Amino acid sequence: MSENKSTSSRLDLRGLVLPVLFLAVWYAVTALHWVNTKLIVPPVGVLTTGAQELVKADFYLGIALSLWRDLSGFGIGAIVGVTVGVLLGVSRLADKLLGPTFHTARQISLFAWLPLLSAIVGTGDLAKIIFISFSAFYPVVLGTLDGVKGVTPAHLEVAKVYGFSRLQLLTRLILPAASPQILGGLRLGLIYAWLATIGAEYLLVNDGQGIGNTVFKGRMAFNVELIIFGLIAIGVVGNLFNRLAELAERRLLRWRVSHH
Repeated sequence: MSENKSTSSRLDLRGLVLPVLFLAVWYAVTALHWVNTKLIVPPVGVLTTGAQELVKADFYLGIALSLWRDLSGFGIGAIVGVTVGVLLGVSRLADKLLGPTFHTARQISLFAWLPLLSAIVGTGDLAKIIFISFSAFYPVVLGTLDGVKGVTPAHLEVAKVYGFSRLQLLTRLILPAASPQILGGLRLGLIYAWLATIGAEYLLVNDGQGIGNTVFKGRMAFNVELIIFGLIAIGVVGNLFNRLAELAERRLLRWRVSHH
């Protein structure tokens, strides 16, 4: 047990090697003036700017608004995505009617939809949430579809023997069997939703609020320190989201195994 703990701590420390090395090189090249420090700013400047931003209420309001947009869009995209994925997986008719359109539409870059979206619904929260929903929708559909198609004919035969109704077949066989792939699609959808949240806030600027707008404000003011701080904040929040999703996925899968 102690050996496992020491191994995990070693792995955690190894993960810090690259960031520490990067910070050391960054500090060295700026301290020795090997680069233009107006473009590649010293890390101390980023720390100072970060400290100033972290005491502002607007910064935390921006994070809250970004999380609200992200979770709203992800929730819509996830619900619709699981529904469409199950439908395509269990119905040949739906696959023939909707499949070609779905697989063609997902080849279009999500950001290519932004001009049309902003022309129809403007650049407010509704446009952002719709865009985020689209971003989560595709990976959730693909994960769900992959899981549903993985249900074997042998499983279906067992369901027939037990006389499952269509609803029982869906809730007691198909969805539980496909749950690992569905959860994987949901976690990927959560990552895509966060990326879309930042992209929408950066490109569909109308209220100047949101964590993505921190980078935009830095760009408009040519404040490189603020840009870098915004990028770090986006990465930290996104990584925390991903960790929480991994934890939830492991617990749900553990619950699934314990109930088999």
